[in-house]
Amino acid sequence: MDAAMTSTTRTACPQCGGPISDADLYCEACGAELQPSSGPSTPALDTDTEPTVELNPAAATPAGPCRSCGGTIGADSYCETCGTKATKPRDHFSEQPAPWVAAVCDRGIRHSRNEDAVAVAADAEPGSRAMMVVCDGVSSSLDSDVASLAAARAARDVLAAGHAQGIGTESSRVAAVIARLNAAADAASDAVLANTSPDSPNPASCTFVATVLEADLLIAGVVGDSRAYWFPDEAEAVALTVDDSWAAELIATGVPREQAETGPQAHAITRWLGKDAPDHTPRTTTLKVAGPGWLLVCSDGLWNYCSEAAPLAGLVRQTAAAANGEPLATASALVDWANAQGGQDNITVALARL
Repeated sequence: MDAAMTSTTRTACPQCGGPISDADLYCEACGAELQPSSGPSTPALDTDTEPTVELNPAAATPAGPCRSCGGTIGADSYCETCGTKATKPRDHFSEQPAPWVAAVCDRGIRHSRNEDAVAVAADAEPGSRAMMVVCDGVSSSLDSDVASLAAARAARDVLAAGHAQGIGTESSRVAAVIARLNAAADAASDAVLANTSPDSPNPASCTFVATVLEADLLIAGVVGDSRAYWFPDEAEAVALTVDDSWAAELIATGVPREQAETGPQAHAITRWLGKDAPDHTPRTTTLKVAGPGWLLVCSDGLWNYCSEAAPLAGLVRQTAAAANGEPLATASALVDWANAQGGQDNITVALARL
């Protein structure tokens, strides 16, 4: 993902030939580290050289079997049979705070590290209360994998802790939830800044999308181009968010969606979280939930391959039917589907079944 529209010169990645700019540190297509020198380039096997946020600081779990051949992972983090580097916990993880809410976050195929992040929370009763946050680190910025995970968790914690209901009217209830979303975005922004080196030439940055469900009230807030959708069982699918991106601006002027979202600057975002962000107040959408359905929050690693609400709703419903309606299995299958389409980007899928 590119950060914002700039006047930089666009060239080709020496590894895969994908489009890059002179400001990019990593290729968006393959994740290769871009070297400033003019000498021969070599593939970047592991560009994640900076410290990363621990998924579970209290317990370091040993590496499992090799994902390539099933062999044993040695002390050097490489497979003793085929030599493949072990998958880091940050590369693929999941969360399921309640049986009806789950999320899966995956590195994808082409990127060398996972810059996506997700954090979710939910009450036990299905359809009662749930908070889902997805942040997508900007590939051209330093430590975006650290910043995105810290941001998602900070926002989730603010949303889960607050339970303001206003003064008893519906409008005050909506205003109270929107205020919580704004506070969550502030906390996420602070987390990004806390994980940015003061002298960084490319400060850490990420997108932000969050949904709050409280009974029949659903509110989504967005900064950037991660998305939220509502797929009711008996009504038309709804895109809850509109991207802050160059592609969205083109679509607003009448350019066909497919053309805008596949152009050379399709993923250039116009708002983000970070030190150089122009504004991080989320734009919100409010919806009254009138029946059962699926709530989806995702990064562009999924919607790149199925952008419009109606066909994406069909994909989710078909996948859920094959997974017996289980949210974690459905989210995992959707990640697998995106990888099968090419896995060009990191992939995050968060689902709630109402």
